[in-house]
Amino acid sequence: MIFGSDFKMRQQEISNLFKLDENFDLLHREVRIGGRKVSIYSVDGFLPGDTIEKLMQFFYSIKEEDMPENLAGFISKSTPFVDIIEIDKEQDFIDNFLAGLTCMMIEGYEGILALDLREYPGRSVEEPEKDKVLRGSRDGFIEALIPNMALIRRRIRDKNLMFKFARVGRSSRTDIAVGYMYGRVNEKDVKKVMDSINSMDVDALTMNQESLAEMLFPGKWINPFPKYKYTERPDTAAASMLEGSIVILVDNSPAVMILPTSLFGIIEDANDYYFPPVTGTYLRITRMVTNILAVFITPVFLLLIENPEWVPKPLEFILIRDDINVAPVFQFLILEFAIDGLKMAAVNTPNMLTTPLSIVAGIVFGDYTVDSGWFNPEIMLYMAFVAVANYTQSNMELTYAVKFHRVILLILTSIFGVYGFIAGTVLLIASLLMTHTLLGEGYLYPLIPFNAKCLARRFFRMSLPAYEKTHKRERQSSKQ
Repeated sequence: MIFGSDFKMRQQEISNLFKLDENFDLLHREVRIGGRKVSIYSVDGFLPGDTIEKLMQFFYSIKEEDMPENLAGFISKSTPFVDIIEIDKEQDFIDNFLAGLTCMMIEGYEGILALDLREYPGRSVEEPEKDKVLRGSRDGFIEALIPNMALIRRRIRDKNLMFKFARVGRSSRTDIAVGYMYGRVNEKDVKKVMDSINSMDVDALTMNQESLAEMLFPGKWINPFPKYKYTERPDTAAASMLEGSIVILVDNSPAVMILPTSLFGIIEDANDYYFPPVTGTYLRITRMVTNILAVFITPVFLLLIENPEWVPKPLEFILIRDDINVAPVFQFLILEFAIDGLKMAAVNTPNMLTTPLSIVAGIVFGDYTVDSGWFNPEIMLYMAFVAVANYTQSNMELTYAVKFHRVILLILTSIFGVYGFIAGTVLLIASLLMTHTLLGEGYLYPLIPFNAKCLARRFFRMSLPAYEKTHKRERQSSKQ
């Protein structure tokens, strides 16, 4: 009913459709342009006042004899240079209007015009709090989809850079953009991702990126290892696309998803590439070793405490000399939960109170807990290393996956001794082997399946000339 010749009836249908009398933030204004009645609909907060004022000055200057006979003629002859969409379906009108486009219904024309004049409220572009670098770009993604795409296009000025659009959610109608480099990505992977997104039947992506991830990869919640790599850095997203990855941007989220990705890709950090190859390689290997130690250091220490005869004489200093009032395994588990409690407290603490509360927490956990006999200094030392090691890489999902397996290792080691330690290690390896990416590729690639050259690049940072030369040979061999 909103498309037809009866202007008054169309107005009434739109008013009933959006309940304009009850929604104070949905704006409706009736004006006259070229002797015809025009209804303008917009969402308050998305419409910049200066822009619409200049646009209306242009429309008011149109004379009655200059008005074209149809909407197509009006678009080509009587509209300024703005992004304009001609709408002839009710659902398209609903989607575009609620997305913030200014819609115009002109008397005598059956279709409706949607003008993209919107400016989303949002914060300025700044460096992500979690993905900081010592050297390099200081910009980061924000909660608006279009500016995020522009940040990538600023870095890749190539005609093969593609963004495909999708909208998900019966109520939320969340905008999603899938970006990739044509000619470098597997087209079957792009089709699979787009088919998965377009076939989603969900009411709303309430948690943005996480909701989309759970819809893309359902039924795999028991395995904690991350299936995607997330980043808030445009340079990381652009580099991944140039390497043949797919990037998914979700409106209202400052993080983008990169897929397919392996465990080695998740561990990589932007700092590796903003330093010379030798320094970047050192940082990368240090991060990998630290993550491995974060899994095994406390279970191994617990195993040695329970079997002191296994400790060589030069390393006997690592054993606990003081009285043990609480079983070591319980000390480790209490500290595991206490560290997470401190993290959550730090997130929710007002900035002005962060420093004094940190001092209080340090004194309580550092001195009083040891003096009172709850914890032994050696256990506090190893848990302090674990707490610091958690921040050597930026992926929080991987941090908690490591934590869960470390806790399982601790419990199995305390109950079954060395056999429990072996069983926990086997369980960790099995979890890694059973983890697959969305596109079905190996999670441990290039280790499994083995690719020596690619594995070497994961450990050793190559210089740009060497990287270009290697990729040139690989492209030539793939064409042959």
